[in-house]
Amino acid sequence: MSIVNQLMAAVLAVLIGLASGTVYLMSDSSKEMLIHQLESHGQDTATHLGLYLAPYMAERDTAAIETTVNAIFDSGFYQQIRVVDAENQPLFIKNTDAQISDNVPKWFIHLVEITPPEMTREITSQWQKVGSIFVQSRAGYAYEQLWRGTENTFVWFVVLALFSMFFISLLMRYILNPLKGVEEQAMALSQQKYIEQSRIPGTRELKQVVLAMNMMVRRVRTMFDEQAKNIEEIRRTAYQDDLTGVANQRATFTQLNERIDYRKDFGQGNLIHLQIVDLQQLNTQLGMEKTNNFIRACADQLKTLSRMTDEPVIGRISISEFVLLSDITDPDQLQRELSKLADNLKDTYSRLSDTPENKVFFLGASAYSEQSNSKELLANARKATDKARQENATIYCQSNDTSEAQNNWHQHVSATISRGDIFLQSQPVKQLSDNQEIIHQELYARILNQDNQPCMAGEFISVVKQLNLMSALDRSVLQSAIKLLQNNPDMRLGVNLSNDSVRDITFCEWLISAAEKVSGVDRLCIEINETSVLNNLSQVALFRDQLKQAGVQFGVDNFGINPAGFSYLYTVHPDYIKIDGSLIRELDSSAEDRFFVRSLVTVAHSLDIKAYAEHVEHDTQLEALRQLEVDGSQGWIHGKPEQL
Repeated sequence: MSIVNQLMAAVLAVLIGLASGTVYLMSDSSKEMLIHQLESHGQDTATHLGLYLAPYMAERDTAAIETTVNAIFDSGFYQQIRVVDAENQPLFIKNTDAQISDNVPKWFIHLVEITPPEMTREITSQWQKVGSIFVQSRAGYAYEQLWRGTENTFVWFVVLALFSMFFISLLMRYILNPLKGVEEQAMALSQQKYIEQSRIPGTRELKQVVLAMNMMVRRVRTMFDEQAKNIEEIRRTAYQDDLTGVANQRATFTQLNERIDYRKDFGQGNLIHLQIVDLQQLNTQLGMEKTNNFIRACADQLKTLSRMTDEPVIGRISISEFVLLSDITDPDQLQRELSKLADNLKDTYSRLSDTPENKVFFLGASAYSEQSNSKELLANARKATDKARQENATIYCQSNDTSEAQNNWHQHVSATISRGDIFLQSQPVKQLSDNQEIIHQELYARILNQDNQPCMAGEFISVVKQLNLMSALDRSVLQSAIKLLQNNPDMRLGVNLSNDSVRDITFCEWLISAAEKVSGVDRLCIEINETSVLNNLSQVALFRDQLKQAGVQFGVDNFGINPAGFSYLYTVHPDYIKIDGSLIRELDSSAEDRFFVRSLVTVAHSLDIKAYAEHVEHDTQLEALRQLEVDGSQGWIHGKPEQL
């Protein structure tokens, strides 16, 4: 019960006590007054009867006495009238039961006892006592009057109490409203959300509470921000190039290896290689500052081009070389984009140099296929750059395959996805405890090729993206996942949504609606890639809130590698994160990776977020993860994906 309701209950209890005491005092006072009225009424009646009946009593005329008493008694205000002679012998007695109206409750009659007094009057005639008259008024009159007064008092009390409670409630809520804000602050703080109250109350005690709460919120937020900044600095030192801000050589090679050799989910695309010719001579010609500006311009142009890809890999692999893994597959589009990039860099060089433009850089692009590995792809991209230099051309591209077989493959993928003709494989995410209990199983979509053989996502995912069928694919996977959850009450499943689905408001609404209509949806986990989260932060934050209300778990996949950092956790607040496999691959041998992963886990745990590790392959990695207090692991160490 809230403090306002408790105070209202206390006020109501006090009012009831006051009303009860008031009613009791008023009833007791009214009772005494009514008894005095009955006494006066009885005494007056006895006096008047005595004056009238004196001669008849002296003559013992019982008929006249009876007639007179009956006439008086029938007025209804009397319970008993007795007429006796001088020797106390009855001349006439008239009585009736105490008649009480049905309007007076019986419980009230039992609760309040009223005994009307019997009033007497001695009667004399010619200076001699001839008898006495005893008159007792009817109690029913007193009960009726007393009940009517009590009833009116109670009705007015209820009306006034309700009226008073209403205004007291408004007043108390107004006065104690800052406490509601403090409650919201405390609840938000428990969810790692930081809210400060702008309205400071005038009441001294409440003012101190609000100011103290605001100060605590600021300190906690400052602690988190400082922690995030320190980890960001560590990440920049270990994985970013100081001059350009893109990934350094080690981080670039690790990410290429992760995407191409391990995950194999990039699909088709091109690895773009940019090389600056004779950097030492350029430095001599332009000077160090201008040369650095040109290097930054090369990185910025590649960053601009990378925005056309959902999950690019971009980095500086030597002092004069940059690479970008892009999902652009159309040769004409690739040629246009690289030409635009080259023209921009030429303009930059012209502004920095006083000499005519010469070939200071070359661009090469090598088409990526599922059969390629990262080393081979990088070697081919470098060969393309050498080819451009040999031909004295700025750009050289190895075109993608546009053969009839490729077109047939596009048609096959399109028809398969449109029919929803997919099947699922799963890989478990297990706890790092001794029993290694399964946390959930991540689902992977698979299709059959033209030879009815299963193919990996990387073999068809780029085609699905080109055909704008990612939302349709995700919908099919989710529909299958919901059916599995309904048929298997012990199963927990994770589904990774694409960037296209996250941006599709209609798809998100469909998912929320479907989740609210089925049982077991609390065992469904929705995962979104970190890059997709950062590119659609406001939409993802709203989507996450809707998932939480529907009871669906939410996680961030491939966590920890985006240059934008991870302060978004504070806005999105997922249930768990999956640390990218590129940070796990050398965990058992790299102190830098261990330190960075430990920092990520610390941040996650401080926000009450579980931390899982992706692509774990060796026992040594598993042991390192246990030491770093990671909550769970996923990878080939627990088995390759298997069909459900």
